[in-house]
Amino acid sequence: MQEDRIIIGITQGDINGIGYEVILKTLSDPRILEICVPVIYGSAKVASYYRKILNIENFNLNIIHHIGELHPRRVNIINCNDENARVELGKLTEAGGQAALDALLPATADLVANKIDALVTAPINKFNIQSDKFHFPGHTEYFESQFDKAKSLMLMVSDIMKIGVLTGHIPIADVPSKITKEAIIEKLKALNSALIRDFNIRKPRLAVFGLNPHAGDNGLLGREEIEIIQPAIEQAKQEGILAFGPFAADGFFGSDNLTRFDGILAMYHDQGLTPFKALSFENGVNFTAGLPVIRTSPGHGTAFDLAGKNLANPDSFRQALYLAIDIYKNRKMDDELRAKPLASYKEKVTNYGKDEDVEKLIPQR
Repeated sequence: MQEDRIIIGITQGDINGIGYEVILKTLSDPRILEICVPVIYGSAKVASYYRKILNIENFNLNIIHHIGELHPRRVNIINCNDENARVELGKLTEAGGQAALDALLPATADLVANKIDALVTAPINKFNIQSDKFHFPGHTEYFESQFDKAKSLMLMVSDIMKIGVLTGHIPIADVPSKITKEAIIEKLKALNSALIRDFNIRKPRLAVFGLNPHAGDNGLLGREEIEIIQPAIEQAKQEGILAFGPFAADGFFGSDNLTRFDGILAMYHDQGLTPFKALSFENGVNFTAGLPVIRTSPGHGTAFDLAGKNLANPDSFRQALYLAIDIYKNRKMDDELRAKPLASYKEKVTNYGKDEDVEKLIPQR
């Protein structure tokens, strides 16, 4: 049915923000249907409302009841919301949060069940989505909770940089207590693995930031770099990860270091996202690395102040969709490359012996 094209799920996010504007502006380009099969989890009624106020013409949605009905040559939408869901442009409302959650839950279920190949999430408001079914500080933590023992990494991606954060959506006062040698090594492994598998970088070079100003100035401004961060970097090197640092974050962006590394690990949210958004706000993407599924999101929030004004730039959402497709292809290629040497070896030795002896000749992994 999908004609071997990638099925991309899209959640509507908060219906009072710019989610539908960036979604519709992106999907109204007919070339999107040449590279994927989009399916929006949301509300046909709300989508129609936004299509009218944004004057998006010659664009229609194929309404379906579940993923099994999707049309491979149309933009599909699954109705997940109460038809009475009310849009209040630019306002923080309980209904806006409930509508976002009502779309997120079935989309996640289909993603986990491999009924869709990747998911692009439109922005939510982290306050009004809270409920007994969603009690997380953000999408990243929510998706991590769907997999036992999974350790995710918030990875911000653009053409300029790929920067992950050790600590995500937590109060700044709690950051120092979360910086441990074990946590740094865990995140470095996740970052290294993502760069290899998801971005086809064979031997990634990783920069690690310090916590304190000037990376502690040899202990004068703090000892985390000496006692925790540097030992973690050294152990990561012993495990085959090309990690370097700790670097002072301000000096790092003021030099040519940015061009010398494939990935960066920042110690806390704003240390990583502030420079990222300053340099890549229009086209930056949030990717939840470290999970068996693919989830991306635009690098911006709900932007309530722009809702309904036809001023929202869809570039970041468009890049999030493109990145989801690229990562899907890269993972498929990585799987094929990992399987091919073993398959080729088995085929070769089969010609020289009995089938039952082949397994004895194949190196154990």
